Amino acid sequence: MNKKYQFLLLAVALCLQSFMVGDDTMTKEDGVYVINTTEIGKDIEGYQATTPLKVYIKKDKVEKIEFLKSQETPKYYAKVKKALLNTWDGKKVKDAKALKVDAVTGATFSSDAVIENVRLALDYYQNHK
Repeated sequence: MNKKYQFLLLAVALCLQSFMVGDDTMTKEDGVYVINTTEIGKDIEGYQATTPLKVYIKKDKVEKIEFLKSQETPKYYAKVKKALLNTWDGKKVKDAKALKVDAVTGATFSSDAVIENVRLALDYYQNHK
């Protein structure tokens, strides 16, 4: 088989594979959209690592934020969780996006990464719902 046909066969195989891979960024369960920022926020880093989240949205309102496993320093990440966990709860998506949220003193990088991941998830929801 010549190289031209090998390349074409490879291109077709890759296209088919991309259709078979599911996008787990946003799922819907019992009327609740769940946006997972693991992939879409992979370039957003806190002090030491990424800060992936799950953002739960129902009827265009943020229900809750779930912090996923991270390599951030546990002591400081706990401060961020405590301070920011319920910040967006109950807010309409457009209001949550516009919310000015302050970083936690002593954990600024981690806080900023969490805030950015929430905004990213809200944008993703609005663009893909």
